[in-house]
Amino acid sequence: MDPRERSVDPAAQEVLERSAQLGAATAWDRSDALQPLCGFGELGLCCHVCYMGPCRIDPFGEGATRGVCGADAHLIVARNLARAVATGAAAHSDHGREVVEVLRSAGESAGSGYGIVNPQRLRALAREWGIPVEKRADRELAQELAARMAAQFGSQEGPLFPAGRAPEPLRAKWQRAGVTPRGIDREIVELLHRTHHGVEADPVSLLRSAMRVALADGWGGSMIATDAQDVLFGGPLAIRSAANLGVLAEEQVNILVHGHEPILSEMIVAACREPELLALAREKGAQGLNVAGICCTANEILMRQGMPVAGNYLHQELALLTGAVDLMVVDVQCVLPSLPTVAACHHTRVVSTSEKARVPGADHVSFDPARPREAAREIVRRACEAFTRRDPARVSVPRHRTDLVAGFTNENLPHYLGGRFRAGYRPLCDAIAAGRVRGVAGIVGCNNTRFVQDRHHLALVRALLRKDVLVVQTGCSAIASAKAGLLRPEAALEEVGPGLREVCEAVGIPPVLHMGSCVDNSRILNVCVALVAEGGIGTDLCELPVAAAAPEAMSEKAITIGLYAVASGITTAFMPVPRVAGSAVVRRYLEHEIEAETGGRFIFTNDVEEAARGIIATLDAKRSALKLAPMLHEDGVRTGDPSRSLTAYDQPRGLVALGCGETQRRGQARPPEV
Repeated sequence: MDPRERSVDPAAQEVLERSAQLGAATAWDRSDALQPLCGFGELGLCCHVCYMGPCRIDPFGEGATRGVCGADAHLIVARNLARAVATGAAAHSDHGREVVEVLRSAGESAGSGYGIVNPQRLRALAREWGIPVEKRADRELAQELAARMAAQFGSQEGPLFPAGRAPEPLRAKWQRAGVTPRGIDREIVELLHRTHHGVEADPVSLLRSAMRVALADGWGGSMIATDAQDVLFGGPLAIRSAANLGVLAEEQVNILVHGHEPILSEMIVAACREPELLALAREKGAQGLNVAGICCTANEILMRQGMPVAGNYLHQELALLTGAVDLMVVDVQCVLPSLPTVAACHHTRVVSTSEKARVPGADHVSFDPARPREAAREIVRRACEAFTRRDPARVSVPRHRTDLVAGFTNENLPHYLGGRFRAGYRPLCDAIAAGRVRGVAGIVGCNNTRFVQDRHHLALVRALLRKDVLVVQTGCSAIASAKAGLLRPEAALEEVGPGLREVCEAVGIPPVLHMGSCVDNSRILNVCVALVAEGGIGTDLCELPVAAAAPEAMSEKAITIGLYAVASGITTAFMPVPRVAGSAVVRRYLEHEIEAETGGRFIFTNDVEEAARGIIATLDAKRSALKLAPMLHEDGVRTGDPSRSLTAYDQPRGLVALGCGETQRRGQARPPEV
């Protein structure tokens, strides 16, 4: 197949041509080999929960209409979706548990290898959790905070503590619908129990239970993970870096970190700055050590350390095929089992580190959070040794590398919006109310071989920017925009509507804000909470002119994220259509009826233009309900009252003045914690 029909990224296209020469099968090749996909499975009509089947329900009513046990299409579809939600929530929340344990160890022992990089955030969280902070040491506070966070996983009674951040009207909706999340583990276990053979038979009741699990992830496990990581590794700042395969350095030892947990990757970055290991790299013939990331681990070390991003999910095999990667270290989630096979085309070593995620054919370095430096140094030494086996004649790195600005969070964004003396969300709320900014859209999620890589992400982002919608992104979606240059403030402003451009130029922010990894979707929820608290554009999340989208969803985590967004009152476009098409009951509930309970709903479509129209219509409907001013510009034409000025701003300050114009590293001046 023409590589242009597989990815919009020219670097990916170049390596895909090279893969054929190397005889390497990639995810796209394996996807082609599976065509056509099972039509029953696509509709969600296959049931495997007992051994009397598997049972397939005929969507046309000409064959079986019930499984052996009597389950109809609606129950089977709901049960399959619920199990996916449970798995996605388990993945994100178990990540949160790991980070909390590291936070606890950092408090218990100064020799754990981890410290409290962000004591201001630690103390702010301690106060929020009701922990006395006066005259107490940071380590003591870290222990108590970690203990309280850990208790949220095994809690048997609700509600979850972090869910208390949600506005009171939203919490009242959850209470009425019976979906208020309790203990994280309890919700996941109960949902899986409900999906067992012969238990829950009401598909809508099952979907509400799945909603409770999703909320336990978004307002529980993921939110706790982000908070704990900010304490351990520091709250991100807007920072310049670069993205795409061109960040691989032919003259240096290249180490790729891939997965989702920054606990090890932060230590690898630190190890690569140690004089002893830098000297080892030079001894082996390299000019230095180069660390780059793939997937969400990339976002973590990008936001905090400024490390470059080699690519998103479907770049993991392509990076290995360049021949320039000496070692790829992986932890958990989104790691392709094919990596050791693809790496065998060159000298590259793949190293797994998690006891939960061993990869056949990969080396394994067991990561002990009590001795993280040792594991990190061992991995760097192995990478240096692998460099000596690199064949320069077989190295082919695409010359595609794009500058970016990343690192926006719910803590630092008020500083960039209002400056040192007016830090807050008032400028953004005023711009939305005045009709310069239509609203805000959170675009998140994965890559999927069923779509041309990144095409849906970029098409949706550009469509919304043209309509004066401020875009916030996380995960692989954010990396897609980074590779396309949409995180370069100067260039991205050329693609936005005139109202949004006025605001971005005045405030000094790019129109696409990179906000981190998948678990950092909780940052977007916290921004929404802050907008409600600021006032003027809604008293609940469902009233805000905000929406969300997952344009190239791939994993079970994606449907969990989408469901907790909808359950939080945020209408969410989801592509491809999840496996619910076999049940009119399930689709009707998720696309329509759920809105009466939570204020949000799904837009299921495979058409990115339809998704953009749906999001714009949603934002306009919310603006109309709030009686906000009409948009000042429509299709580039000024239509509103020119006297409505940017009253929240003194004068245009520019990106450099707000710190986005130069790399900021640990130890430099930081905006005040909020």
